[in-house]
Amino acid sequence: MSKLPVRTLGRLDVSAIGFGAMVLSPGVYGEVDDDRALAALRYAVDNGATFVDTSDGYGDDGHNERLVGRALKGRRDTVVVATKFGLRVPEGAEAHRFPVGFEFGELAVNAEPRYVRGYAEASLRNLGTDVIDLYYPHFPDPRVPIEDTAGAVAELVDDGLVRWFGLSNVTADQLRRAHAVHPVQAVQTEWSMWRPADPKLLATARELGVGIVSWSPLGAGFLTGNVREVSDGDFRRNNPRFSQANLAVNNRAYASIRGIAADLSITPGQLALAWLLHQGPDVVPIPGSRTPAHIDENLQAAHIGLHPDTLERVNAVLSNIQPAGGTLLQDEPSR
Repeated sequence: MSKLPVRTLGRLDVSAIGFGAMVLSPGVYGEVDDDRALAALRYAVDNGATFVDTSDGYGDDGHNERLVGRALKGRRDTVVVATKFGLRVPEGAEAHRFPVGFEFGELAVNAEPRYVRGYAEASLRNLGTDVIDLYYPHFPDPRVPIEDTAGAVAELVDDGLVRWFGLSNVTADQLRRAHAVHPVQAVQTEWSMWRPADPKLLATARELGVGIVSWSPLGAGFLTGNVREVSDGDFRRNNPRFSQANLAVNNRAYASIRGIAADLSITPGQLALAWLLHQGPDVVPIPGSRTPAHIDENLQAAHIGLHPDTLERVNAVLSNIQPAGGTLLQDEPSR
């Protein structure tokens, strides 16, 4: 097994670059069979990605969690497994809807405390494990105080079903309020050259000693520089930034970033990941890929150093880019 640098999310040690397993279920970036998905995840773990992120909402009926469980059988103790809950609303429970920036317009969650234990027990069965290392509500519930959801997860920690509590897609205020109920080890947020993180959230996380997990660190693949169109069956068809017109605009806008990567003799995707890692020692990106070559490319970014002059050059370019189209989370921080 290859070694990657280790980073700390709160009190949790993980590889500097993790693996986002969402891409392993069909309907995300088109179709994929289980054999290919299992091989990809095992390859990532074998090559040093000891932090795997999934959710009960990825794939049909826990498909993604079950894949992760199968892939990690026999090596569970070497990997930190994070999963999320709330998007798979139980039968008979009320769906609490909230707006998003994708074409389908809204998502629904239910993070009422009475359902949290059931979510966790289902995830434990899917993952084939007796403990979840890091457990997040996938989105804050617009109808449930974040303190109530935090308290429900705290009970799972007390009972030994969950090791550590995390938050995903929250505001700085929600992080602070949840942390007051039970210590938060990591906050997951969309962050990349494609979408800035909320500076208030980052400042609050750092004040509280909470690690930062960057989801979609490659801009759903856009920052690799290889996306010219998305096909039917690709979840990105819902993303306004991937419409044919906006994609063309965005590819032109990021040409300078691709040029910087070429000057450094690295790929655009590696520059995007290395740039994130240079935003602080508490940042852990979780890119996902289905192919060994792309997995290698992503993980090698953990070893790339960027000179301060390069970072200044990149930041200057990014400050002048306003991508065309929205993202999943509606309120985008300014650069």
